[in-house]
Amino acid sequence: MNYKKIISLFFTVSLSVSAQLTTGWQNYSSMNKISSAVVTTEGVWAGTEGGAFYYNFKDSTYKTFTKTEGVNGSSITATAKDSSGNIWFGSQNGKIDVFDPATKTFKNIFDIYNSERTEKKVTAIAIYGDTAFVSTSFGLSLINTKTLSFYDTFFKFGNFASNIGVNYSFKKDNIIYAATNSGIAVQKAGTTNLVAPESWDNYTTANGLSSNTVIKIGSYKDSIFVLTSVGFSKFNSNSWQNFLATFPNGHVQDFQTNLDSIFILSDWIVYYYANELINRYSPIGYAYAEKMPYCKEGKILLTYGQGAAFYDKNNSYASFAVSPNGPSNNNFFDMTVDQRSNLWVATGKDAGGVGFYKFDGASWKTFNVNSAPLLSNAFHAVALGSDNSVYFANWGSGFLKIKNDSTFQSFSASNTPLVGIKDNPQFLVIADMRTDSKSNLWVLNHDAADKKALSVLTSDSTWHLFENLPDPNVNQYSKLAIDQYDTKWFATNNPNKSGLYYFNENSSLANLSDDRSGFVSGLNSNSVSSLAFDKRGELWVGTNSGVNVISNPNTVLTSSSTTLKITSVFSLRQQAINCLAVDAINRKWVGTNQGLIVAATDGSSLLATFDSKNSPLLSDQIKSLTIDEKNGIVYAAVEGGLTAFYTTALTPNTTFSSIEISPSPFLIGNNSTLLTIDGLIKDSDIKILSIAGNLIREFSSPGGKIAFWDGRNDDGKFVNTGIYLIVAYDKEGNSVATGKVAIIRQ
Repeated sequence: MNYKKIISLFFTVSLSVSAQLTTGWQNYSSMNKISSAVVTTEGVWAGTEGGAFYYNFKDSTYKTFTKTEGVNGSSITATAKDSSGNIWFGSQNGKIDVFDPATKTFKNIFDIYNSERTEKKVTAIAIYGDTAFVSTSFGLSLINTKTLSFYDTFFKFGNFASNIGVNYSFKKDNIIYAATNSGIAVQKAGTTNLVAPESWDNYTTANGLSSNTVIKIGSYKDSIFVLTSVGFSKFNSNSWQNFLATFPNGHVQDFQTNLDSIFILSDWIVYYYANELINRYSPIGYAYAEKMPYCKEGKILLTYGQGAAFYDKNNSYASFAVSPNGPSNNNFFDMTVDQRSNLWVATGKDAGGVGFYKFDGASWKTFNVNSAPLLSNAFHAVALGSDNSVYFANWGSGFLKIKNDSTFQSFSASNTPLVGIKDNPQFLVIADMRTDSKSNLWVLNHDAADKKALSVLTSDSTWHLFENLPDPNVNQYSKLAIDQYDTKWFATNNPNKSGLYYFNENSSLANLSDDRSGFVSGLNSNSVSSLAFDKRGELWVGTNSGVNVISNPNTVLTSSSTTLKITSVFSLRQQAINCLAVDAINRKWVGTNQGLIVAATDGSSLLATFDSKNSPLLSDQIKSLTIDEKNGIVYAAVEGGLTAFYTTALTPNTTFSSIEISPSPFLIGNNSTLLTIDGLIKDSDIKILSIAGNLIREFSSPGGKIAFWDGRNDDGKFVNTGIYLIVAYDKEGNSVATGKVAIIRQ
């Protein structure tokens, strides 16, 4: 092959790889916890921990906004509406996203995010005229709402420390008030150079404030008052005095002023102050209400940890009482996809667990102790059963088998021979589970008091427990994987001897004398984080120092582990690996603390790296991965949510029926895309023929259901306009499928 052909081939392969990586993406996150909201006549704009959403009063629909739709901020912490009707979203990481409802487009302000500040949180946004007053964890910024340019940023308020955090800002009669954790700063009348510290007066408890921690500022009957950590104070000339001192004892969470009243949320009860009297607004309390971002015309909006709702004084008006459908929390501890392409998610250990989720591609369903017969919410690992069932491992209550979303079977220390931890034998921690080729369920019992760490529940419901293996000094195994020979591979970070172990019962559960087990030496590191078998049956081992590949795991059945062939993946050297997944065409998706890496089938090269800067990933630390091979979806869990990467790496057909070719006609030229050939079987070969039967191009598919052609011949030149035949066949030539395409050369 000459150099021109080599260059042409490289170009084609590059285009093909690029086309196969991602065709789109979508973020999913919990929007239950609302931090702030803006109410308009048409609906509610809400900022949440997982992004933003809009609730339409007219048709009771939701529209969600995540990084996919243009909200770059991570965890929305402030929301406001400007005079042009644009909605402002400030975030925990300092990014500000401005949405224009008329054009349905976002503009982004990254100045605070890109600053050298350590803390960049936007704590509040207030709009006065054409100026946005943006309170942050290091000062107060004024931004032009028309041009989105900064007027100025104030870092020093009088004698307060520089770069003090501002919790809230307020403007009245051309005087600016800034609430901080050291007191309140007030602009001196007539001053214009607010960057100068001397332009501000400081007020603390020495001046009558009830506390130096000032949370919010308001105006009532021409007077300025503030909410502090211990109550209200009102400004009186040059000093402060207690305000609403007769308010019932309790923690005040929020307030709003409306006409001649102040509405106050305190310990889940709403009160209102009018005519020098404090009255209870509603006959009942609002359990777990956290904020009151709106109060007008007799209606109040309350936010909860699980959404928001409107009420009136009779508690009879509720326009919406939930948040958009989604996961109930942003915990994605472990994930898997079943045969029907449902995503199942375990949420965490101990108090971090909130049950588990099911996502069918359109809607989320949460299972927890309040909605299902579960003993605990601490489900931290998930595995598929051979009968379309799903198993969830629990941190303390054994494990659960769920079938058809409605049949639940719990396995605990009370109804199995499994024994829990030494201090509490009823506290049964299941580290991981997998099924073998015989539909037996293998279970790792973490820190079992009887030292029987590995157990199996056979398909006929018989238990077998294995003790002191492979190492009697180790009793805290995790990360179970089973190969095609039914060898169990599992890891431990036990300080006695961390690393990778294996066990095979040699097809006889009762006969212990022929069992094979051992320790694997020669890895980059014995701190093993993940295990995955690829399409060739090779074991990929993720560690805190890169990835190793065991290419001959079957060796342990006939000889010792010293004969294992272990190589290190050079392209992933020194990477701390969090998780691994293998897609339908055997590419490796690798989760790290710096993002998501896609490696070639043999790991010899890196095909792509995705992080929060160049992709919709909400953050860089990849916590767990799973792949829907049927639909080519890679699910990557990070802090703050879940990102789905849509790829063309789909499971190949078992037999040829027909192939679909698109687009047709196929326009080729300088800006042409790729022709998609869909409907292939595994490892198809493809020939491109002219209508006269002349061979134009021949190549192999990537291995999955889809392949690509760039419209060039073997010499790297675009073919002429005409009709071309596409012939796909297996390696032996026994199965063949054909199609044709019209090509127009531009």
